Amino acid sequence: MARRIGSRELPLLRGAALLALSLLFWATAFLFPVLQSVHAEEGDVVLQGSGVRYPGGFDPNTVGEVRGKAYGLVQPRQGPVRFRIEAGNETYTVLASSNWYWKDLKAKLPDGSNVVVRGSKSLGNDMQLYIVAQKIRLLDSGRSLVLRNEAGKPLWKGLAGGPSGTQGGFMGGSGSMGGGFGGMGGGMGGMRR
Repeated sequence: MARRIGSRELPLLRGAALLALSLLFWATAFLFPVLQSVHAEEGDVVLQGSGVRYPGGFDPNTVGEVRGKAYGLVQPRQGPVRFRIEAGNETYTVLASSNWYWKDLKAKLPDGSNVVVRGSKSLGNDMQLYIVAQKIRLLDSGRSLVLRNEAGKPLWKGLAGGPSGTQGGFMGGSGSMGGGFGGMGGGMGGMRR
């Protein structure tokens, strides 16, 4: 049975419709861009102990490749996913990507994996070797993980959906380092297995 709308109810319905449209406009105009940039707006920080800038510490003048075995993958909520690569007499700490991007790549890196890492090499203030990864080849599986473009710009910066259409969770990591990264200098770079 149809119900007739009286002249008193019509302004209320119009008001409710205008309110709903207004809320939809504000959500579209302001909320969604903020949500999309949660991961994309990861700001540069200087990593405690090493003095290496992340994610912007990529210097195209120091790009090289390191081949060796990977150990000690660390996936912190904030800051870079990292692991060490043992290459002959040298041990590097590899700074890979944000955690949400690493998860989107579905990257597996068990201890002892054979890898080739291409990236920007540096010596940290802690006298440890670092490499800001551009590309990681997982030799055991034949898979390549591309983390930065040719100029060294992180592929996860400015992405709304990542390579597989997700961002690995709503609030995976904000990029600020705080004090939680301080143990890296003595723990990651200098450890031998």
